[in-house]
Amino acid sequence: MANLRNIPSIDDLLARPEIQSKLSVYRREFIVDVLRQAVNELREELRKSKQTYDKEQISNLILHRADKILSTAVSGSLKRVINATGVVLHTNLGRAPLSDQAFQYMQAAAQKYNNLEFDLDEGVRGSRYDHVEDLLTRLTGAEGALVVNNNAAAVLLGLSTIAQGREVIVSRGQLIEIGGAFRIPEVMKASGARLVEVGTTNRTYLKDYEAAINEETALLFSAHTSNYKIMGFSEEVGLTDLAEMGQARNIPVMHDLGSGILVDLVDWGLQDEPTVQASIKTGADIVTFSGDKLLGGPQAGIILGRKKYIEQMKKNQLTRALRVDKLTIAALEGTLLEYLCGNPRQNVPVIKMLTMHPEQLREKAEQLKEKLAPKLTGNAQRCKLAVVALEDMVGGGAYPTYRLPGFGVSLAFSGKSLDKAARELRLLEPALLTRKQEDSMLISVRTLLPGDEEEVIRQLAQVLR
Repeated sequence: MANLRNIPSIDDLLARPEIQSKLSVYRREFIVDVLRQAVNELREELRKSKQTYDKEQISNLILHRADKILSTAVSGSLKRVINATGVVLHTNLGRAPLSDQAFQYMQAAAQKYNNLEFDLDEGVRGSRYDHVEDLLTRLTGAEGALVVNNNAAAVLLGLSTIAQGREVIVSRGQLIEIGGAFRIPEVMKASGARLVEVGTTNRTYLKDYEAAINEETALLFSAHTSNYKIMGFSEEVGLTDLAEMGQARNIPVMHDLGSGILVDLVDWGLQDEPTVQASIKTGADIVTFSGDKLLGGPQAGIILGRKKYIEQMKKNQLTRALRVDKLTIAALEGTLLEYLCGNPRQNVPVIKMLTMHPEQLREKAEQLKEKLAPKLTGNAQRCKLAVVALEDMVGGGAYPTYRLPGFGVSLAFSGKSLDKAARELRLLEPALLTRKQEDSMLISVRTLLPGDEEEVIRQLAQVLR
């Protein structure tokens, strides 16, 4: 109880020189809130404490805690993370890092006025979608294109525009769930379309679609199961066959590609992921995919297809609610230009990471080990380093059955808990996220971006010192 009686008032704390200097920088109301939070947190600790503190000691404890709260509040909670996990499209870490050109375009759009919705030739209002529609149609062969804020929104808009109040036929084997427990059936329900399931979980035939078509059928829906695979006794209707049926019955076919990729990665061992161009060539009327996965751009939902359906979607009232801003359009434009006239294998980080040869990665891991050795080994803290072969992952729900042959550095050290070291690394700025394998910490070099290596060395040396 003595501790609680020694807690100073907010007015007393505000009068202290340490707080007075902060009042000259921050709003008084903000500082008062920070002090109250610090007092409340410390009060709970003092209730459980058996040690007695005088008023000055408690005041200092409160001021120290207030400093930490203030530092966190004014620096923001979105922090840079060094990805040493080997998962290229790590959803929890923001998925695809942007190319230099995409970043430069986005930065210019953010800091200056631009012609987002202004036709400079005619001097009248233009469309924000014009900036990327021509690039997308050139790259994919589609008649038209539209961009919304993510792929779930793209699917929602397509269903709402073409099938609201009517039936959409889909195979039971394609009723997928994506991240965050969002499910295709629920998205369809939100769009106002009525779901008609055909076939079974593992086997669906063209005749199943044929039998379900009636005068209420508005759309045939196909979802590429990019985040899982059904193996063994299974059968699915190919997109080409489904498109031919749709054309014969005058029913549009919508293909949800999920990740979506513009370059074929078969030569690097990544198969079974159809390119966007291939989906368009099959005759699918609408194709949707993400912008921040295998494309390597910003978060966006990209819709391609026949011009008449794209134009209908542009007029849908939902498009206003789902539209992208100038930063997304600028970053997407910069990314697409790399595919059209640049070098995506070198300049789009995701594509570069996915196409790195194992020998390149081995060499990179050897170099990292050589630089780490003098920093981490010594009498005070012995650390065993080794270059090891790893199995990296694409991530982002793409290529779920494939592992990328990679290399990294394994750290086995004494005198410090592995879990404690991993936590301390996560709390640094920038945070360092590693992998754990048995009693070793793994640094995968595949996902280290330019400039990361030196910071990894510095941070490991700091934590393991």
